[in-house]
Amino acid sequence: MPLAHWVHDWSPFLVRFSDNFGIRYYGLAYLMGFAAGVALLWLYWKKGRSPHGPAAISDLITVIIVGVLVGGRLGYFLLYQFDSVLADPLVLIRVWEGGMASHGGLIGVVVAMAWWARKQSVGFFSVADLIVTTAPAGLLFGRFANFINGELVGKASNVAWAVIFPHNEIDRALGQAAVPRHPSQLYAAALEGLLMLAFMQWRFWRSDVARTQPGRLSGEFLVAYAVVRTISEVFREPDASLLLGLSRGTFYSLFLAAAGVVLIVRAVRRPAA
Repeated sequence: MPLAHWVHDWSPFLVRFSDNFGIRYYGLAYLMGFAAGVALLWLYWKKGRSPHGPAAISDLITVIIVGVLVGGRLGYFLLYQFDSVLADPLVLIRVWEGGMASHGGLIGVVVAMAWWARKQSVGFFSVADLIVTTAPAGLLFGRFANFINGELVGKASNVAWAVIFPHNEIDRALGQAAVPRHPSQLYAAALEGLLMLAFMQWRFWRSDVARTQPGRLSGEFLVAYAVVRTISEVFREPDASLLLGLSRGTFYSLFLAAAGVVLIVRAVRRPAA
């Protein structure tokens, strides 16, 4: 007897005012991620692990929000849907149609932190090491929102916990009825969110590398994220053409891992005075 798989029927709206306007879970995920970042940065300051108080935290989070939104949006189309931009450049501003990329958001955050650190005359890596310990909270909420939206679906599977996403673009493109798929968004939430958050918090509180080896935590974050993202990609249906036989998420993660190794080596060789 075939397994009865759950059919995804969640609305992307917490509250809907019209067909395409309302309070979306995706927006709430971003809000909760930034709120978690503020809470952690405030805790670091209160515990004497960061010199940046409430005013600095407010300014930093503001520029990071801009970096995430702009970088995530541009990254999605430049890294995954470049043909769409060429065909219709206005697609970049139609944010209600969705489309964000974590790799692009990461680049946006780096640019935002670099600008803020220069403006405040503080070390870039000391700021980056604080932010990377909070970033997985945003990834956690974001991946849950992906699941609620029924997007970024996993590969077809008949495991007992597989989910049928009736409106997913993959099955539509294939001209077939929706089939059970891995809930890869939840796998990503567990790996990129919970596991990464636990790892980064453990490293931050149980070691002194943020003070003695600026940039090392950032490097460890990039390497660890590349590893867990690659694992997640095993179960996720590619949403763009492959690059050298790899999903784009895996391909781009190779560069993150390489950058992380460089940062770790640099931090070890050039400890803080």
